[in-house]
Amino acid sequence: MVKDIMNTAEEKMNKSVAVLKRDLATMKAGRANPTMLDRIEVEYYGSMVPINQVANISAPEPRVILVQPWEKSSLKTIEKAILKSDLGINPSNDGSVIRLIVPELTEETRKNLVKNVKKVGEETKVAVRSIRRECNDKIKALKKNNEISEDELKKAEDDIQKRTDNFIKEIEKIVESKEKEIMSV
Repeated sequence: MVKDIMNTAEEKMNKSVAVLKRDLATMKAGRANPTMLDRIEVEYYGSMVPINQVANISAPEPRVILVQPWEKSSLKTIEKAILKSDLGINPSNDGSVIRLIVPELTEETRKNLVKNVKKVGEETKVAVRSIRRECNDKIKALKKNNEISEDELKKAEDDIQKRTDNFIKEIEKIVESKEKEIMSV
């Protein structure tokens, strides 16, 4: 029973870290990265789909993203979706492909991005700690119902704390890595 609770908690913590990695990958850091477009959705035959399902996205140069739609008819809708997004980059349409030139980041923009990265990192840490609290509550309920002993309770609480600490360290490494990427010119 305790093992199931622990495994569930660890699974949730892994998902939180995965969400953090995905969110940080979509932040622009002065370099072209095809994942920057992952959140953008395009209307395609009446339904909204991610842009990478209607076009090939690549970064042939360090500051250029190339979007090649599989159907030329979807070129305009892709361009409109990019313009409407929070990306802040004007697309250049040459009739067959869309080019996105990622501008150099100013020092002030870099500092703001680092603040956002730290904020997202803190939110992930809070989520992980919340999972720990939820796990501890379930374990204490087992103890209250006399399903586990006091020793098992202590061991389980220590175990979940160690796992939480490891995830917090991993989150800090990810955030630190993204900060370095943003601040490097």
